[in-house]
Amino acid sequence: MTRTHETFRPALRLAPALGMLLIGICTAFSSASAATSRIKDIVAFEGVRDNMLVGYGLVVGLDGTGDTLRNSPFTQQALESMLERLGVNTRDENMKTENVAAVMVTANLPAFARQGSHMDVSVSSLGDAEDLRGGTLLVTPLMGADGEVYAVAQGPVQIAGFSAKGDAASITQGVPTAGRIPNGAIVEREINFTLAAMNSVRLQLRSPDFTTARRIADVINNHLGVAAAQPMDPATVRVQRPAGYKYDMVALLTDIEQLPVAPDQRARVVIDDRSGVIVIGADVRISEVAIAQGNLTISISETPQVSQPAPFAEQGETVVVPRTDVSVDTASDRQLTVLETGVSLQELVDGLNALGIGPRDMIAILQALKAAGALQADIEVL
Repeated sequence: MTRTHETFRPALRLAPALGMLLIGICTAFSSASAATSRIKDIVAFEGVRDNMLVGYGLVVGLDGTGDTLRNSPFTQQALESMLERLGVNTRDENMKTENVAAVMVTANLPAFARQGSHMDVSVSSLGDAEDLRGGTLLVTPLMGADGEVYAVAQGPVQIAGFSAKGDAASITQGVPTAGRIPNGAIVEREINFTLAAMNSVRLQLRSPDFTTARRIADVINNHLGVAAAQPMDPATVRVQRPAGYKYDMVALLTDIEQLPVAPDQRARVVIDDRSGVIVIGADVRISEVAIAQGNLTISISETPQVSQPAPFAEQGETVVVPRTDVSVDTASDRQLTVLETGVSLQELVDGLNALGIGPRDMIAILQALKAAGALQADIEVL
């Protein structure tokens, strides 16, 4: 029996596959930094957006897996109200149905959706229902943030997960209390937004950056031949409709969105401390610094032995005699590694890998470099 106790060990040996993965990711970032992207892939156009809708409804037709009305009073109230609208009075009655479940229905109203068009909806249980398989959502109004009804949902709920149980065991895969209804909602109200009549439009950068905003404006102006685009801030570029696109903003945006732009970004190191994932941007640089990484490992091995009395002895008993072996590894072969000023991304990764460290130790070293002022980049911890 072996036990290992680590009093101080920031180091985990970096697996070759993980090291190559990190280098590959960094190389990809380096190549992408010089690549170009279409404007439509890095900006959002003003007014072209989805709107979130939400509604409360009932799913019926469940096979005894619905809400327990005693534990879900809102389900009983909704059921009574629905039956009253249909001419059935169930007030003050003791209902015990288990085939009904209260659900929240959510959807995204697409931009420029017209009356009569269909869209998908998501259905999630609100009470203590166990499974929504086989259920049908009844007519459910979907409202926007302004309280107005923009769509109505209804239809059979599709569930990807399942749940099964017996007297002594149960199994659940996925989430059987949440599902979707493809094309389950019909748009009843349109959002008034006239794009074609606009005289100007704003482009919203998904990753705000001064350099990228200016490059977008320069590319648009060079294509149109007039100074129609102007960067307002790191996240916004305003485009005035030129005379050649009178009453045709759609054509202007169609021409603009295909233009190639080389987006810029700040030097950044992204760290996910929970999984040990590190992503280093291509523009990360460091000042000259010396790094040492060491660890102290104490290994305790237990090899108990059994001591028995001699054969035919008149007295004695069998006992377990402990045997312990303690060893200490101070990692004395670890040495300082010097990283010179302005090294490239590949040299930075090679220098850190030369220390023989793992991802979690690399996280600690990068954070220490930032604290020492030697890392010329932002660190973002997820």
